[in-house]
Amino acid sequence: MKLCFSIILCLSFLTIFGQVQSESDKDAFFIREIYNKTLTEGKSYDWLMYLTKRIGGRLSGSPGAAAAVEYTRQIMQELDMDSVWLQPCMVPHWVRGEKEECRMISSRLGTVDLACLALGNSIGTGPKGVSAEVVEVMGLDEAEKLGKQGKLKGKIVFYNRRFDQTQINTMAAYGGAVDQRVNGPTMAAKYGAVGALVRSMTNKTDNVPHTGVTYYRDGNECPAVALSTMAADELERALEMEKVRVFFKTNCKNLPKKLSYNVIGEIRGSEKPDEIILVGGHLDSWDVGTGAHDDGAGCVHSLEVIHILNHMGYKPKRTLRCVMYMNEENGMEGANTYRDVSNEKGEYHMAAIESDRGGFTPRGFTADGHDDIFNEKFRKVIAWLPLLEPYGLNLRKGGSGADVGKLKSQKGLLFGFEPDSQRYFDYHHTPADAPDVVNKRELELGAAAIATLVYLLDKYGLDE
Repeated sequence: MKLCFSIILCLSFLTIFGQVQSESDKDAFFIREIYNKTLTEGKSYDWLMYLTKRIGGRLSGSPGAAAAVEYTRQIMQELDMDSVWLQPCMVPHWVRGEKEECRMISSRLGTVDLACLALGNSIGTGPKGVSAEVVEVMGLDEAEKLGKQGKLKGKIVFYNRRFDQTQINTMAAYGGAVDQRVNGPTMAAKYGAVGALVRSMTNKTDNVPHTGVTYYRDGNECPAVALSTMAADELERALEMEKVRVFFKTNCKNLPKKLSYNVIGEIRGSEKPDEIILVGGHLDSWDVGTGAHDDGAGCVHSLEVIHILNHMGYKPKRTLRCVMYMNEENGMEGANTYRDVSNEKGEYHMAAIESDRGGFTPRGFTADGHDDIFNEKFRKVIAWLPLLEPYGLNLRKGGSGADVGKLKSQKGLLFGFEPDSQRYFDYHHTPADAPDVVNKRELELGAAAIATLVYLLDKYGLDE
């Protein structure tokens, strides 16, 4: 009897193991086909070339942004989705105006031009510009301390904290420095400064300034520009020798908000249509480049996921939704609108994947979620690592994305696509973020990686 029971138990185990192994093999073959199709029949690169070369910069409120909305709407319609629609949102309309000027005035060095770009949402200086003595600080705490001592009044504050070069992931270095750009100018204005200069957010030393958003709080406003890292170094050296004045002039201004749109398309799930799997990127970009990596790559990644799965004849169990968000760069109004409408409808995003870190070689995904659910759901996803590792992909806890992060209260799992980060801040928010810096194969590998995760999420779910 014991021998018979042991044989039955062994046979049962082998049957179950064989079924699991068979299913794993099916998944492996399907994922391989995702990569094969994407690398040979994908459209992401062609879409990106049109978006960046024919349409160009797409700052919210601009003609380029409006053209990008219509272009991606047409692509979604061509992808034979069940429904495609535009979701209206009111967005900021900031314009840069004529080229900025910035000069350092030193008794030892004379007058030296400094490469600069106005920060997004900044007020302009007026036609006469601003000129004042410079006070260098390394962060917001130091600025506040000096401000309380009355040492910033009538001055130009120079925020000069560098990227931490010891950070292997340059996204972490960015996170450690970007607060001085986002909140530094309003902090300076709070204590009477007449202007703000910010070291560009990059680990590269060059003469290319990086723009980016700044936000004013409580009516505290002063004109603000980013300096290239070489210009910041030059100003730093001069300040070590003597007091220095800087003159700068900008012509930017904020216009009344404009009507724009998120572009949304979906394929309804055949079994669990109320469980949504979102893939998305942000359609807007800064005006000085064409937004190839930030975030044209993320947009075409997301469109390619739908294209490839459709092309393979895949019928999703859950609803697959593709979202092109508007106004991530200087306001987040697209993400706020999407969240509000989704919550009002009582929707449940089982998973949301954002691609907003460029089109470089895929390294994997970071995951985030509400504390109540994260560990349980993430354990299920980790079980898929053997299927991802052959493609150099990993999964780790971390952030997701500025847009999909708004959905955390729905208690699904949120993902950020994570490509190699080493070159991203060579181009981020600069004129150099152009189509020629995107590698076609790397871009396609990213789309295949995201499509793979979507396939696994759809097939196995997170709530079963």
